[in-house]
Parts: sequence; structure tokens; C-alpha cells
Amino acid sequence: MGSDQQGRPDGGAEGGVDLELPFLRSGKVRDLYEVDADHLLMVASDRISAFDCILPNAIPRKGEVLTQLSVFWFHQLAALVPNHLVTADLDHFPSSLLERLSAESRRWLAGRAMLVRRAEVLPFECVVRGYLAGSGWKEYRETGAVCGHLLPEGLPEAAQLPAPIFTPATKAESGHDINVSVATMAAHLGADLTRSLEQTSLALYRQAAAYAAERGIIIADTKFEFGLRDGQIVLIDEALTPDSSRFWPADRYRPGTSPPSFDKQFVRDYLETLTWDKQPPAPLLPDAIVEATSARYLEAYLLLTGEPLPTVVLST
Repeated sequence: MGSDQQGRPDGGAEGGVDLELPFLRSGKVRDLYEVDADHLLMVASDRISAFDCILPNAIPRKGEVLTQLSVFWFHQLAALVPNHLVTADLDHFPSSLLERLSAESRRWLAGRAMLVRRAEVLPFECVVRGYLAGSGWKEYRETGAVCGHLLPEGLPEAAQLPAPIFTPATKAESGHDINVSVATMAAHLGADLTRSLEQTSLALYRQAAAYAAERGIIIADTKFEFGLRDGQIVLIDEALTPDSSRFWPADRYRPGTSPPSFDKQFVRDYLETLTWDKQPPAPLLPDAIVEATSARYLEAYLLLTGEPLPTVVLST
């Protein structure tokens, strides 16, 4: 997998730079670059999306939070499943890579880039839900079930489920991911691999949820991505960030209401007050919304790790 294209797809928006590496692809938040036959560079931008549209504003330090929190969880959960992380510390990047990057590029990448091993990406989001929220709450009201899991009657919004449930979804390059049954996933990947992914996802969620609960955060739901290396399941992409998870402050949790969150729901709530039709181009966010959103990401990092997000100072 290679590319002749250099730089970033957005031409250096949100304060970024054109990297001196072959560009592979871009998602709503992350940009992926080729390093060599076995390694990739994954860069988390400060972009934010809502209603499947990338907003024109950047959220200061958001990319750093996503990267550093993923690194934190990769280390916390490594005993349960291996992951693709090599290092997120530029001072530990191979000299052969650093020599290809300008000083400006290295400054941009500091804190927001991960050097990772390549893996064969599995084409499903592995979603675990511990509480009734989002599309799960909507489906439960309509059918009494969530992705084929029949639940007790009369559960209120945000109710804790009797046990966490595994609800896979297909990956979408654009637009919404689509919830599918475990049987559909098994038809594509095989029963044994699907069962292993389900067991691994549930184990990761339970350990992370127990850890977060001790720090005053409820992980209502989250999604994992996995790949295969030499036939072994590895955790890839990001892990348990405010973009991939629904984090609620435990002291403000009340069943029957939609709890406040540390994720971009704050942005969605603001956009719902506008007359915007949720089609591109997305409206510009006011400075107050941008600053408050950045503060929520930084607070989530602080609460989960016990330390404020560090400012990276390069020695190279």
C-alpha cells in the first residue's frame, strides 16, 4: 500500500503543515501516512465533525488529547490484547523517519502523532454499550431491543444495562456507521473470529469502565477497531477517547435524563439551536463554543489520567 502524494489532504488547515511523507488517506479527524513497509504514521488533527460534516473550526489541542489518551489506554489494556502502537514520542521515532521531517513538521506532530505497525484492518466497528443512549436508546424505544439484544421493559433513558452488550457496526468512510447483528458480522469474518472480537471488546470495556468509575467517569459506550497481524487480533486506531466513547460525569448522572458529556455532544447541542439543515457547508462555531469544547476534552484527559495534558517539548 503506497502513495506518491505528499502532504496533508486539507492543505495544512487548523494550523497544520504539509508533511514530507506519502499520504495514504484521511478520515474525519485522522490523517494516515506511509513510513515504510511495516509502519504507518497516524496523525490526529484538531478537526471536529458533527452530523457527518467536518466543521470549519479547529478545537485547540483536541488531536493531542485523542492521541495521548489512546496511548494511555493502550498501555493500561495491553495485558488483554496487543495493540499497534510503537511510540507516540517523537524523540523515540527512528532517526530515518525524523530526518525526512522538517522542523515545522516535527513541531506540528509533537503530541498528536503515533508511529504504528501495519495491520490487516477488520471492516467492523466493535461497539460495546453499558448504558442506554444515542441510537441504542432510540432503537430500544421502538423495538424493546438493541441490535438484536432483547432488554427488560420499562428502562429509562441512560439506564445502566443488566450487562454490557456487543453491538457491531459496519465502518463508513462518510456518513453514519450502520449497526449490524453479530450473525451478520460472523457471516463476513467467521464465527470463531467474531466470538474472539466480542469477548475481547467486552473485556476491554469492563476493565476500562471499572477504572474510569474510580475516577468519577461513566463510560456509557465505546467502540474499538481491530486488525490482524500474523493472524493475531490487535487493537488499532484510537481507544476510549471522547471521540470514540460516551463519557459521563458520575456525579451528574441521573437515569431518565440525557447526562452531560465530555465529548462533542456539546457541539451537537449548539448546532441543534440553529436553522442549519445539517448539510455542508457546516456553520462556523462561536469562540465560546470552541473554547468550552476544548475544555471538555482536556478535563476528560485530566480526570482519566490524573495529570493535565502535557505540553510536548522536543529535544530533536
